[in-house]
Order: sequence, then structure tokens, then C-alpha cells
Amino acid sequence: MNNDLPVSIIIFGASGDLTQRKLVPSLFNSFIKGRMPGKFRIVGYGNTAFTDEQFHAHLGEAMKQFASFEFREEEWNTFAPNLTYQQGRYTDLADFKRLSDTIGKWESGSGNRLYYMATPPGIFPNIIDLLGLTGQLQEDGGWRRVVIEKPFGVDLASARSLNLQIHKALNENQIYRIDHYLGKETVQNILVARFANTIFEPLWNRNYIDHVEITVAEQVGVEHRAGYYDKVGVLRDMFQNHLLQLVTLVAMEPPASFESNALRNEKVKVLNSIQPLKSETVALNTVCSQYKGYREEEGVKSDSTTATYAALRLQIDNWRWQGVPFYLRSGKRLAEKISEIIIEFKEPPHLLFPNARGGMTANMLALYLQPDEGIHWRFEAKVPDTAADMRSVDMEFHYADSFGKTSIPESYERLLLDALTGDASLFTRADEAETAWGLIDPILEYWDAQNTPLSTYELGSWGPAEADEMIARDGRAWSRWQQH
Repeated sequence: MNNDLPVSIIIFGASGDLTQRKLVPSLFNSFIKGRMPGKFRIVGYGNTAFTDEQFHAHLGEAMKQFASFEFREEEWNTFAPNLTYQQGRYTDLADFKRLSDTIGKWESGSGNRLYYMATPPGIFPNIIDLLGLTGQLQEDGGWRRVVIEKPFGVDLASARSLNLQIHKALNENQIYRIDHYLGKETVQNILVARFANTIFEPLWNRNYIDHVEITVAEQVGVEHRAGYYDKVGVLRDMFQNHLLQLVTLVAMEPPASFESNALRNEKVKVLNSIQPLKSETVALNTVCSQYKGYREEEGVKSDSTTATYAALRLQIDNWRWQGVPFYLRSGKRLAEKISEIIIEFKEPPHLLFPNARGGMTANMLALYLQPDEGIHWRFEAKVPDTAADMRSVDMEFHYADSFGKTSIPESYERLLLDALTGDASLFTRADEAETAWGLIDPILEYWDAQNTPLSTYELGSWGPAEADEMIARDGRAWSRWQQH
């Protein structure tokens, strides 16, 4: 494909929240950095009535409010002429023909096109069908790629159905299923920490690691997403995509190369190696709960049984990880906003310092994904002026200290650039999405079948007591390192 051709970026749902908060700020920042294609145009498509000038003004105001970088009016005035808008419906063939004509006139020949689905997921198949019917997905000299936002289905059956629908119009290599978590610099740094540093990889196995904890905690409630969230709950919203993606990056084998399929093959191998939970094992290895007051939130059903917190215990049945439990937890209205991965190592087999006060504390490696991005390494040191007393000490790396506070770009910025360059490494493949749903479905089915009341947890806590009891059955406790 000719990469010197003009590039059209078509955003469906252009009048929505995602476009003004994430997509256009990310594209604008890439433009400032000189990373956008030489000739490009961003075409907004939506139901709202905008002229081009109104669209520019609407996004300009949003930029001042939401951009994570310094907004300069003169730079925006240079960027804004690349923005245009078309009002249209998502079910009207004539509107899509008009869209095709508009893009074709601007391209004046062949061109490359990136279509972004910033709409509710139920609309995706219809948009793709109409793009196909109007010939907009034909790669006749230029490439055609489609970015699809999560959620990709609500269970395994719907994910398979959605894959079948979109594969009628698109080849798999044209489909970019986006999970913004994988665009985070700190998430990508998991691979760098593991495979670019020989200090870690020899220890990264069942011989030295006792267990792994992955926590994604939020302090906020459902806020303006209540109507959506009450239908999906925490397991669909966070575990099927974000947390399982983090598991694959922690547990995968080194890929043969950083080529997209090599990387994604290793991730799928991890998912296939996770021991599926069956009806008789779900109760022992999962916890679901709801924060107090959730049912009083605007947009939430008064008798809702939607879980806002979940904890899972997973086992990976392969040579590297046999016998090492992975504990996953996520919830809303918890004590802190934090995303972290804790690797806890085994204790030494023999204590050489029998008179040491304080006992032994396991070594830990903490990968902090947000908000204080970095890596912490905890080990034991002798307390000065004692016979053999020990204390845990911490070696720290902070992104802000090493690279500056403004060094971490918005995750969508990296992912949009990857989609434009055709690098699918950080996007989800069809088999990966389906395999992840295959792990989550039995848990959802078991929870839905139970008639026992859903437990609740206090606002500002670390979740329900049942989660502590689940990990305690293994003789362990959730790490509280983040509170030190």
C-alpha cells in the first residue's frame, strides 16, 4: 500500500464524549509533534447538526478543558482546517454515499482511510455493513482500517456473532479492536522491564515467585455511566479486557519478535493456559460485591444485582506458572485510585538470622501503572547498629522524576498512531477476544444463577471481607504496599 497517499480519519460518533476528551486531543498532540501524515483530514460524522466552523469551535473549547498538554491557540488554528463534519444517520445508505463522495472529492484519486467507531457497540455492525455497501472498505490502491471500541460483545456468543458480522466486510488484518489500557506507557513498560533487563527474567517463574496480584481500583462511582454500567458490571467492564490483558503481559513467553502477530500469539497462549473455572469452583475462586448506596445512584435499578467489585483467583497451567496463583481485583468507590501489579517472591528457604527482630518479609516488585507511574523493588536490609535486625527498604523508579511530569502521553495517542501506521501489536485479535470471554462466561453464568443476596462493601474501603477471606484461604493477604 502507498503510505504517501492522503489519509482520511473518519470518526463515527464525532459529537460524543470520547471524540472531544480523547480522540481529537490525541490527534492534535500528534500533529504538534509532527507525527501525523503529510496530508490528512479528520472527518467527523454524527447525528448532531454542526457546520465545520461550529465543529471547530466545539472541539476547540473541549481542547482547553480536556487536553493533558498546554493548549496554544495558534497551533489549534493551524490544525483546525484539517477538521470537517458531516451530519448523518447510522442507518441511512444515502448518508453513507454522501460521506463516500465527500471523502472521494478530497482525495482526488486513491487514499488511505481509518474509520473509528466512537459509538455505542450495537451500532458497529450496521456502520460496517453500510461502509461495505458503499464500497468504502475496498482497498483499491490505499489501505482501509477500522478501529472498534470496547466492549467487544457482552459474552462469548455475542463476541463470536460480532466477529462473524464484521468479517463479512473486513479481513482480520483491517480490524483494530482497541483497549486503551494497552496504550498506556506503563503497561507497555511491562514488556521492557521483563525482556530488556536480564535481572528479572531468570526469576520470572514458579521457582521464585509466590503469587501475583493485579489491582485496578477506582475511587469514583458509576457517575454519568450508570445506564451503561448497570447492564454490564465490573466483570465485563474491567476483567474481560483490561485485567486479563495485564495477565497476558505479565505471564507471556518472550515473543520471537515485536511483530504484531508474534506478540499476540504469545498473549493468546496465556489465555488458553488459564484454568477455566467451572460451576463447582467459581464460588471458591471468585468474589462479587456492590458498594453501599449503588442502588440509589441515578440511572441504576432499585433492585440491581450488578457487581461493582470483583476478585478472582486464576491458575495458569503451564511450565512457567504452575502453582503460582494470580489474584485479580477491581472495583468502584474504593480507598484509592490505583492500578498496580505486585509480584511477590518466595521467602528464603532458611533464615540465617535466628535472632533477627521483625521476621522475614518477602521481596516484592511493584509495577505502578497509575497514578504514580513507576516501578518499586522491595528487599530486606540490615538495620544499622543492631546485631541482625532487618527492615524492608524500597528502590524506586518514577516516570515523573526520570522523564518529566509531562512525558507520558494519552494512551489513545499511541494507539491512533499505531493504527495509522498499521501496527496492530497493541490491539486485540479476534481469537484473543473470544478466548477471554470463554474465561469470563462461566463466572457470569454462576453469579446470575445464584439466588443469594449480593454482599456490599463500605465506601472508601478496599472491598468486601469475602475478598480477604478468599486470599486468606491460601495463607496470603492482599498487599497494602500502596498505603505505606
